[in-house]
Amino acid sequence: MLRLSKLTDYATVILSFMARDKAQVHAAMEIAAVTGIALPTVSKILKLLVNAKVLISTRGAKGGYVLARMPEEISIATVISALEGPIALTECSISHQGCEQASGCDIGGNWSLINQTIHNALESVTLADLIRPAAIPEEVFVPVASLYR
Repeated sequence: MLRLSKLTDYATVILSFMARDKAQVHAAMEIAAVTGIALPTVSKILKLLVNAKVLISTRGAKGGYVLARMPEEISIATVISALEGPIALTECSISHQGCEQASGCDIGGNWSLINQTIHNALESVTLADLIRPAAIPEEVFVPVASLYR
């Protein structure tokens, strides 16, 4: 199963909050209060996102954090990479040097194809997509009688 860390999950929550008011500068304490994420965790995530150039930080009394680009220009792949490192399903998707089986492996190139497909999918989803209201699925009615068959 593919799974992202809690930090990445929290980063999407933080960025979604910030994207709703993209021009406003947000303090770490404010972000922690609004999102319910502990301040030390928020600070750690904000630092990683600044290093990845997803956010811009400003020091001082009116300082804080603001998105470096419009939400439509920030891909989920960028966010994941900022917190998790390179997107890779297997070690050989990044480098053959870390794999003990590289010399006898015939499928390494195919893993890179799978990895690239997943990366492209994540690249196609933006922060703006995350803050759009989710489409509510139509109600489906199932006749009670059909439940007893």
